[in-house]
Amino acid sequence: MDELRRAGVRAAEIAAAHLEGVPAGPVWRPVPAAERAWLAELPLPEAGRPLDALLDDVGAHVLPYPMGNGHPRFFGWVNSPPSPAGVLVEPLAAALNPSCAGGDHAGPLLERTVVRWLAELVGFHHPPGGGLLTSGASMATIVCLAAARQHAALADGWDAREEGLHGRPPMVLYVTEEGHSCLHKAAQLLGLGARNVRKVPVDASFRMDVGALRTMIADDLAAGLRPFCVAGSAGTVNSGAVDPLDAIADVAAEHGLWFHVDGAYGALGVLDARSAPAYAGLDRADSLALDPHKWLGVPVGCGCALLRDPAAARAAFSLVPSYLVDDNADDLGWFAEYGPEQTRPFRALKTWATLSYLGREGVTRLVEHTGGLARTLAAMVEQAADFELLAPVATSITAFRHTPATDGSGGPGGLDALNRALPGAVQARGNAFLTGTRLGGRDALRACFLHPDTTKDDLAILLAEIRLAAKTL
Repeated sequence: MDELRRAGVRAAEIAAAHLEGVPAGPVWRPVPAAERAWLAELPLPEAGRPLDALLDDVGAHVLPYPMGNGHPRFFGWVNSPPSPAGVLVEPLAAALNPSCAGGDHAGPLLERTVVRWLAELVGFHHPPGGGLLTSGASMATIVCLAAARQHAALADGWDAREEGLHGRPPMVLYVTEEGHSCLHKAAQLLGLGARNVRKVPVDASFRMDVGALRTMIADDLAAGLRPFCVAGSAGTVNSGAVDPLDAIADVAAEHGLWFHVDGAYGALGVLDARSAPAYAGLDRADSLALDPHKWLGVPVGCGCALLRDPAAARAAFSLVPSYLVDDNADDLGWFAEYGPEQTRPFRALKTWATLSYLGREGVTRLVEHTGGLARTLAAMVEQAADFELLAPVATSITAFRHTPATDGSGGPGGLDALNRALPGAVQARGNAFLTGTRLGGRDALRACFLHPDTTKDDLAILLAEIRLAAKTL
């Protein structure tokens, strides 16, 4: 243990020094060929190596090449900087190394509290046992849609787990055109088939068109199909749009459909008073997926599936072999009965630490600050002659494009090509990081704000970097 103690102290110092130095360094830089070879082609050592040597290697070959999401000018995808509290307790979770499938120990008990806290933060109904932590929202979505599938089958008088889906009317899932790919993957993995996922059109604000949803459901019923679930978005990745959740809940209730909300990124936006009205109806969902490792900054990976009726998930997953029977378990059983994972890591500790460190007030300040940055950038874009805002700001994402004056060759196709190339060119400069997407049929730039230390000055740098990068293309 002496070696671990000495190396542990050094590791903590290395981590603190790294985090302290991030703002002064480049946001991102490519991995040189020699370092790439070292990282990707290492041979397995024949003999073991001391812990200090491992730290030397991490310092020399790993820490210099981060993804970039710890930097205040990282605006790509939906990737937050790590919470200091989460970083602090990660080694302690590893020191315990429990399986949080169930049992009478700290891990599962703390997970009950963390899941309840998350439900309370976003105003979601939370009965005892009504949720579990997952690797991320992709797995949370699988949990929720599996529960929805089994719920629909049992309502129709059969058991999807026992019989499979063959020979039954195809189950149909409805998602917005702007819906996350994890919804499509979940449908494919659960045997629903990509052809039975309906992409519902969106309005000018990139929110689900509820009228089109009604028409699609009616058409599928007339064709003998089995609509079973509609998934709304509480903050899309492309623009941060929040679907009209209350109206979607009405449609789901009229047709007896499971109402799922993908709030992986955006559910916490309900804490910002400026955005809260758009979230009306979130509390009516049957299930909600959210990611503590996004807006909250819990170290990756930690997602959460919340369920109005926990029995639905248990019906979809519970399978307890004789060697896992726990006579001391309470009526809720083990977490392993509510999802596909048996051995489950101690995700609750870093989530508990982050939420405890911030408190409700701190989480609210973070959401308000980052949402304010998105609105500020939108205003800067609208005031600039060479930028165009593509979507209203709903959460902490600004979707826009660069539209510089040209010599006549910069029509729509030319602007698409320019904006498609800009993210890579900006990233390569190392002073800011943003990513691109397609929005409304046009190539777009998108900046997502999650870092508590980002300032308005950083927004000015971002626009300046885009202009400078454009001149090199």
